[in-house]
Amino acid sequence: MNTFTIVFIIALIISHSVQFWLSKRQANHVAKHRDAVPEAFKDRVSLQAHQKAADYTLAKGKLGNIDDGLGIVILLIVTLGGGIQLAFDLWTNWVQSPLLAGVGAIASIFLVMTLLELPTSLYQTFVIEEKFGFNKSTIQQFFKDQLLSLALGAAIGLPILSLILWVMDSVGSLWWLWAWAILMSFSLLMSWLFPTVIAPLFNKFTPLEDGTLKNKIQDLLNRCGFKSQGIFIMDGSKRSGHGNAYFTGMGNNKRIVFFDTLVKSLDDEELEAVLAHELGHFKRKHVIKMLIATAIMSLISLGVLGWLINQQWFFNGLGVDQPSNAAALILFMLVSGTFTFFMQPISAYFQRKFEFEADDFAANHAKAEKMISGLVKLYEENASTLTPDPLYSAFHYSHPPAAIRIAHLETGMQPS
Repeated sequence: MNTFTIVFIIALIISHSVQFWLSKRQANHVAKHRDAVPEAFKDRVSLQAHQKAADYTLAKGKLGNIDDGLGIVILLIVTLGGGIQLAFDLWTNWVQSPLLAGVGAIASIFLVMTLLELPTSLYQTFVIEEKFGFNKSTIQQFFKDQLLSLALGAAIGLPILSLILWVMDSVGSLWWLWAWAILMSFSLLMSWLFPTVIAPLFNKFTPLEDGTLKNKIQDLLNRCGFKSQGIFIMDGSKRSGHGNAYFTGMGNNKRIVFFDTLVKSLDDEELEAVLAHELGHFKRKHVIKMLIATAIMSLISLGVLGWLINQQWFFNGLGVDQPSNAAALILFMLVSGTFTFFMQPISAYFQRKFEFEADDFAANHAKAEKMISGLVKLYEENASTLTPDPLYSAFHYSHPPAAIRIAHLETGMQPS
């Protein structure tokens, strides 16, 4: 235990105390407004749907607090409790190669942490989601997804991890620049491969059939100058009753995806407006801006790690007696979030700003009133609370709260 240990514990206490305080504010605010539909939604959302959203939000919040508490315990066990050192000791005894021992130790730690988090995932899916009518999955499907995710993570992650550790061991003090280039190249490759290689492993994607909806969407794409490799319906209903739509892929591998639940919930003009919103993200270059921001933050993070890796107090302060590049990497991955927690509202602010810009784009290229009615249906059917705590939403929400977002759209509809 050294000075950095104390700094880490203080940062952990502060960050999670703020998190629990914000969660408490959210629960109190939602519960306080549970029995009355907000004025802006009185003619659009039933009291029963509003109360369902409040109860769903409260149930998820309670589980989130438990999950956060469990996360604190696990983090302390693997760091100050000596879990990381134990993993590296075991693998060093089993494997002669320092590179393979590092890969094995890191993979083992993440595997154990994933298994420890399974109970809360099961409770979320088969208790909370089931209670509120969203779960469509089965136990068999759940564990199939978990195993597939682990297998895919191993097949993709282990080679990249091995390459990063090799770079750290072999290319000198500027290894972090090479590692950054590798990670960014890998990220771009995965974005390009995701729609055609990875996503179909989990879901079925069916091309949208010819008809009025497809014609509307094609007209919208033509008006906006957007080209994609197809419009697909995803069988999201085999796992959940929640609905969504998104763009995926990069370059000439872009796809438009609608959840089948969304297609059943919204009419053609509402779907057109929702798609126009997603197109707005593309046309306003939000994806590129977020990619640049991610690249900059990744470069800074790796630069900081490049300095910490030579500091004995960094290892000793987090329960590791024998410094190594692999130990530095896993320590940094696990504890950096504790020190960057207060950057979250900054990121959330810019994401909400992008959402307003995408809504403006949608209002200009589709019917604003259809965007509003589509959003109301999405809020209602996904049981998203209409009354979040302002401070909690400012800290956590990547999308503006419902009332603010719809008021923004309605303001844009008024004659100037």
